[in-house]
Amino acid sequence: MKTATLETDRLILRPVSLDDAPAIQKHFNNWNVIKTLSTAVPWPYPDDGAFCFLNDILLPSIARNEAHSWAIVIKSNGDELTGLMTLRLVPDADGTHRGFWLAEPFWGQGYMTEAVCAVHDFAFNIVGMDKIVVANAVKNIGSRRVKEKTGAKYLGRCEIEHHEGGSKAELWEVTKASWSEAKKKLTY
Repeated sequence: MKTATLETDRLILRPVSLDDAPAIQKHFNNWNVIKTLSTAVPWPYPDDGAFCFLNDILLPSIARNEAHSWAIVIKSNGDELTGLMTLRLVPDADGTHRGFWLAEPFWGQGYMTEAVCAVHDFAFNIVGMDKIVVANAVKNIGSRRVKEKTGAKYLGRCEIEHHEGGSKAELWEVTKASWSEAKKKLTY
């Protein structure tokens, strides 16, 4: 199944492409973005990190129908990628299905919640997934809040090494039913 372009009030989530490498490199190469991510992400981030990630890992995964991935574009900010959202149809090594990041200048404005809502609709209503398992570093309060607002139920703690040290992570599960309930009362 091809990755669809998704649109919300303030966002366009379009299929990511190799052309997005410069914007990813610009926004992702930031300690504040990376520090609560898994150590699977290299740090310091290499000068060709975004290109290699897209070319060698993400785009081949999409071509094998193992994932969908979107460039998060804020409509009022032009066409430049300001974040990335990936939905893995085959769980990652840590058992998770979804990952995301957003450029630091756009934090705290509800953009990621809005993007997750669009992806949940796609995952449950178009792809037909029954559940999505997600994780975040315990210290990543913003990521936790997005999960709480979008129907994720806390499963417990797990171990995932993070860049700022430690390995404590929270594991969450979103089902079609929990998403449906959360969507009724959601505000960004």
